[in-house]
Amino acid sequence: MLALQRKLFRDLWLIRSQVFAIAMVIAAGVGVCIMSLSTWKALELTKDTYYREYRFADVFASLKRAPLGEMQRIRAIDGVRAAQGRVISGANLHIPGFAEPITGLLSSLPQAHELNQLVLRRGRYPDPARSEEVLLSDALADAHRLNPGDQLAAVINGRYRTLRITGIALSPEHVYQIAPGAILPDFKRFGILWMPRRSLERARDMDGAFNDLVVQLSRDADQARVIREIDRLLMPYGGRGAYGREDQLSERFLREEFGQLKTMAYLFPLIFMAVAVFLLNVVIQRLVATQRENIAALKAFGYHDREIFRHYAELVAVIASIGILLGIALGTWLGKGLSNIYMEYYRFPFLLFSLPLDVLLLVCPLALLAALGGSWRAVKGAADLPPAQAMRGELPVDYKASWLEKVGVTRRLRPDTRMVVRYLERQPRRALIAIAGLSLATAIMMVGSFQMDAANFMVHVHFDVTQREDVQLGFTEPVAQKALGSLRNIEGVRYLEGYRSVPVRLRNRQFHERINIQGLQTDAQLQKVLDIEFRELRLPPAGLLLSERLAQNLRVRVGDLLQVEVLEQGQQKVQIPVAAITQQFFGMSAYMNVDALNRVMQEGRTFSGALLQLEPGTEEGVYRELLDMPRVAGIGVRQAMLNSFNDILERSLLTFTFINTILGGVIATGVVYNTARIAFSERARELASLRVLGYRQGEVAYVLLAELGILTLLAIPIGFVIGHHLCAFLASQLQSDLFRVPLVLESRTYAMSALVIVVSSLLSGWYLWEKVRGLDLVEVLKTRE
Repeated sequence: MLALQRKLFRDLWLIRSQVFAIAMVIAAGVGVCIMSLSTWKALELTKDTYYREYRFADVFASLKRAPLGEMQRIRAIDGVRAAQGRVISGANLHIPGFAEPITGLLSSLPQAHELNQLVLRRGRYPDPARSEEVLLSDALADAHRLNPGDQLAAVINGRYRTLRITGIALSPEHVYQIAPGAILPDFKRFGILWMPRRSLERARDMDGAFNDLVVQLSRDADQARVIREIDRLLMPYGGRGAYGREDQLSERFLREEFGQLKTMAYLFPLIFMAVAVFLLNVVIQRLVATQRENIAALKAFGYHDREIFRHYAELVAVIASIGILLGIALGTWLGKGLSNIYMEYYRFPFLLFSLPLDVLLLVCPLALLAALGGSWRAVKGAADLPPAQAMRGELPVDYKASWLEKVGVTRRLRPDTRMVVRYLERQPRRALIAIAGLSLATAIMMVGSFQMDAANFMVHVHFDVTQREDVQLGFTEPVAQKALGSLRNIEGVRYLEGYRSVPVRLRNRQFHERINIQGLQTDAQLQKVLDIEFRELRLPPAGLLLSERLAQNLRVRVGDLLQVEVLEQGQQKVQIPVAAITQQFFGMSAYMNVDALNRVMQEGRTFSGALLQLEPGTEEGVYRELLDMPRVAGIGVRQAMLNSFNDILERSLLTFTFINTILGGVIATGVVYNTARIAFSERARELASLRVLGYRQGEVAYVLLAELGILTLLAIPIGFVIGHHLCAFLASQLQSDLFRVPLVLESRTYAMSALVIVVSSLLSGWYLWEKVRGLDLVEVLKTRE
């Protein structure tokens, strides 16, 4: 073994505690990156493989009713590779022992050669000769512990039926199983059922007809042109506008959430690695300072500057490599665990998880280059150090009176306190470096907790401020106002408001969005609309109110005219001005006065659904009556949605936040520990001198502990400012069409971040106390200045 290599390993052993602390910081950064990227890539690969193997469609369309003969014309469209007409129906389900309403989506069972093939998890396919047999989605089955052979009740097209489950299945069309209009999945209250086509045709009075279409395109097809042709053919049959896979409900949710996961995969590691690079730079600088005589001796023995440079660069590389290897192991383990958590919400039949080679080739070299780049100055300083200067040791600082002493600030301080103040003032660069490290650690802790604050605020605004109803109903067809009277007569209904929902395509030049316009009553009490300052907006008599994200996507402002293409009934095309911009954290919405929307639709006062406020304790009775009403197509319970949201927060977001908080705590501890370790090594001779002069252990330790305390107290508020800006940047990167993350930082986030830094400082203070107690006075005082 070469002499420099032996020296390298001795140096690593001498600073092993610092090596471990820095390696853990690097491991945290690499681990977060590998965890996030491997999870994202695993889910993307799983999704793409699932879509391909089970023939997920490219284009979708819904309509009122069309004869099956029209399928020949659709299949003849240039670019259409395969097309199937299906029957789709809403249903209200009832499972014994569960009182709350369940919304079901019934679909005709695809044949072996058709699109959107099913994965049979257990059981068998229904017998086409038995109209009561169905397949059930695995999410609803798992939530209620249903198995093949069990029964459930359903109201289909106003008729009560008892269905028998023959099997449990999955579909690529419903990886993200979420009810239409919902903001999050609720596996207990929404499910998909597949029924043989003839059975569902008879149940929906759709013999020889279809009301839903799925299309697979050829590789070189022009999707936009195919969609236009499909719309033209389906318009006479009540077509509601075809759309591509990118706008399909499940796929859109997956794409948006995977995009946010990808963003997190890049942002967090950058923050973690910045702190690791900072620590490496400080440690290598201090190591070079303590080895000046060694460097001079090596050069005197004929070692070139480049060999000295390579030696210290190898030292950095070894420390970084230890951290990278630990990070790979940590990230792989966390990635598998996080992927399994996501699999509970994304209903894939399998998970293709592996550690992608491209992730390793991206993360490992970048981490190594960052470590070498961050310590470049210290390593180059060691190589450039002239032998004669190195033999002299470091020059002492100029111990003239500080400006604090000149103005008399330190006159009333104890001698040991004056020592602390003098040292900090005369070593401003080292003090600033320590404050910077502690501040970054504080900021990282804030970033780890801010997502929970934002989620809680989003829940408060959505469920407590804007959505005040207890139950939301959807009707099978729009009804006149007088039809709401039967709902008002239900015992337990305290208050009721109707709403009108119309599917439209909003267009501004080349920008367009498919959305539902919600028509609300002028004096609506159960659904509020807020402006961008979270103040209640009163609906104007005319004009559109657009959520902020929708307005951004359409590139419109208040006063601009929007072309509205109605995708229902007469399919009118009108121009409506934008009256106001609203604040909304979930999805994108457009609102109008219900009377104005009825005029656009050229109809009387008509409603698509109703919002109900119930008397406490009457919920079960109301649910039973609603389930028996043939016109009620879907029932949403506000408290159930809130419970589902909280459950998802606890299982997914809280897990991700917990992991990042733990790793942030590792970084904070590493920063504080290295700060304390370096402070002790720099001042060991001074402390030993104080002990020889008669100072007690406590008084000597106070010099270091007070210094660490002052640095910590100065760093925490600076860290708050840095953390606020980091959280603001993160919030700006997590905006999507489905979710807008607000910048909200609760006092507990600040308190927790400060607490972690303070606890780390106390632990490091205990370490300093032990080092002072074990100080070898004779050995330290032998050291030549």
